[in-house]
Amino acid sequence: MEHTLTIQSISQVTHNVRRIRLEKPENYAFTPGQATDVSLNKPGWKDEKRPFTFTSLNTDPYLEFTIKSYTDHDGVTNQIGQLEEGDELILDEPWGMIEYQGEGYFIAGGAGITPFMAILRQLYKDNQIGNNKLFFSNKTASDVIYAEELKEMLGDNAVFVITRSTTERQQRQYIDEDFLKKHVDNFQKPFYICGPDPMIQAIAGIVTQNGAEPQSVVFEK
Repeated sequence: MEHTLTIQSISQVTHNVRRIRLEKPENYAFTPGQATDVSLNKPGWKDEKRPFTFTSLNTDPYLEFTIKSYTDHDGVTNQIGQLEEGDELILDEPWGMIEYQGEGYFIAGGAGITPFMAILRQLYKDNQIGNNKLFFSNKTASDVIYAEELKEMLGDNAVFVITRSTTERQQRQYIDEDFLKKHVDNFQKPFYICGPDPMIQAIAGIVTQNGAEPQSVVFEK
């Protein structure tokens, strides 16, 4: 079932990421970590559906997406980056397999943080954030989505990894096997991974080789 929804508000999160909040249909429900297919209610774009993850909570009176715009070509995210309040998006029903299985390690690259935002926000709201840890990789510090909120929720368990240093004091890092062996205390805990496909495959391979059970490695298959 499709829902044509009006944009209520738009705000800038980083230089190329915006938070978009929409009216919420009655009885529309999702689980933190789920996504839906989205298209623009504009001629020529209605059938161009792309998956985006909810970053709001199911109890919020609105639906929220946090979307990175890629301006190197005129695709869906570039079009979404030009939308204004009052414009409309078309949503399908929720879907997705990224579901919280217990305290563990969240590993994200860039916009791959979005499935984890609703999960972490729900845990924080319920006072169940526990000892969950986040390893969040971005090119520069200015690319980190919701940096302050993640620090507030996770404290020192929010580890930001910068792959393209912009200052002499900032050390370049990568989430590779050496990094994971240094920062992971228990490979038996669940791992939640989201980012570019090569990153997901590489990290899933590393953690399973180091003792993680395949069924405890959660990513969108």
